[in-house]
Amino acid sequence: MRTSCKYKDISDVLPLVEIINQYIRLESKMAKNREVLLLRIFEGYVRNYRSLNLFKATNSSMFAKREREYFARVGEYLGFFPFIEDANSNHGDERLRPMDLSWWKWDETLDSKHFSNLVLHLEREDLRKKDMETVNKLFCSTDAEHIPDYVIGILNVDNKERISILQSEVKSKNQNQNSETLMIYKYYDDLEDLERIEAHYLSGNLKHNVIIYAISNIDNTGYWMMCFEEEYKA
Repeated sequence: MRTSCKYKDISDVLPLVEIINQYIRLESKMAKNREVLLLRIFEGYVRNYRSLNLFKATNSSMFAKREREYFARVGEYLGFFPFIEDANSNHGDERLRPMDLSWWKWDETLDSKHFSNLVLHLEREDLRKKDMETVNKLFCSTDAEHIPDYVIGILNVDNKERISILQSEVKSKNQNQNSETLMIYKYYDDLEDLERIEAHYLSGNLKHNVIIYAISNIDNTGYWMMCFEEEYKA
């Protein structure tokens, strides 16, 4: 018995093949993204934000304090040594890289008296007028041994349009520093009455760029929560 075939020739099959190939490429890209440390850290930040216990009446300085403390704990869990309000200097004579938070690596096999390298430089800034100043701090000139492997910036900005200007500056400055970078931009959406978050990941070689969207809002108990945009339910 002969069975009928839905596809009469190879041209009918090609669109389906292309769809499958696109899906495979997408899955491969997503898998690679999940392997990137900074993207995993951002996912944890989003999913654990409610645990910071930031009430609707909490002032902005407490937001900054709790977020720095959160990332300090993350660094400890990863085996690094975190310092809040840290700085290092060039040749011991100038304070050239002030940092809201740093992670340092200790390796006894390399040096029993000093940290082996600066793993992370994080800046958390509430004031929108200081957004560009914060970018400059993350990519300031310093000795080669004090260049961080990773950079995280958490900035409040005026609007979505401002993000492209700041991110352009990040890309320009990172051509020299070559740090893996995660910039977390926050701005308020007056129309929807919620806070929108855009996280921009940039690899050290500037070839890998990922943007992730999230939303932050006050839950029914009066505390700030955060979730990914696709998960949000008003």
